[in-house]
Amino acid sequence: MVLFLFLSHLGLGIIFTLVFVSREAGVKFFRFNAGLASILIAVGYAFAPSNAGATGAARVAIAALGAAEAATVIYWATVGRSLASIRPAIAATAVGAGLVSIVAQAIDAVPGSGASLQAMTAASFLSSAALLGGACTAMILGHWYLILPSMQVSHLQSIVKLHMASMVVRVAVVIAAAVLAIGTWQPGAGPNFLHYIRSIDGIFFWQRVLFGLFGPALLSYLTWETAKIRSTQSATGILYVDFFTVVVGEVLAKYILLATRVPV
Repeated sequence: MVLFLFLSHLGLGIIFTLVFVSREAGVKFFRFNAGLASILIAVGYAFAPSNAGATGAARVAIAALGAAEAATVIYWATVGRSLASIRPAIAATAVGAGLVSIVAQAIDAVPGSGASLQAMTAASFLSSAALLGGACTAMILGHWYLILPSMQVSHLQSIVKLHMASMVVRVAVVIAAAVLAIGTWQPGAGPNFLHYIRSIDGIFFWQRVLFGLFGPALLSYLTWETAKIRSTQSATGILYVDFFTVVVGEVLAKYILLATRVPV
């Protein structure tokens, strides 16, 4: 389940962030990222839990993910070819289906819970996909300057800004989820999240905070400062490390959700 959620969120996050990349990045850039997103989603299917269709929300999540996958494959196949007029509709379909799938995944991940926890889980999953997609797309775009050295550095600056914005949203969601879990806990309502983060098992939470929030926040700022002086190679090197820390943090976040039902 952890790998299914992580891979589907990474793949869908790449689809979401491609919308914000300038066409000057070139056909090969969009084809590469669309192909990468479709592969990640397909591999995610392989890790889908055996009871993936047991609930209505799970069936919607799987069906919508399949629709996003199909639209992404069509987009990949038509980039740079004669069907340019319908590609915006294809991209919109992939994004829309991806959003539906993520929200349905969130509802299915916390079955039997209240609307507030389901909404918080949906916000967590959406911000996770945005953060993963932004980090990955920024890293690949930075690398693309080796292929298109004449490309304006403003495109990298724009996607780094988007990555920083998604980082701010992700931190806000994690704080809100932790505060909600601690503030609404009542005796007999299950494990106390405050006790969890103070216990030995809480090492996973603190690793999640250190590697998945503090690390990317610092590295994304360093990337922005480097991009401002037009040092694309240095910015790309930082983005590789940034993406790794985001991956570690988001995998841990999925694990913590399944272990504690708190969407941090």
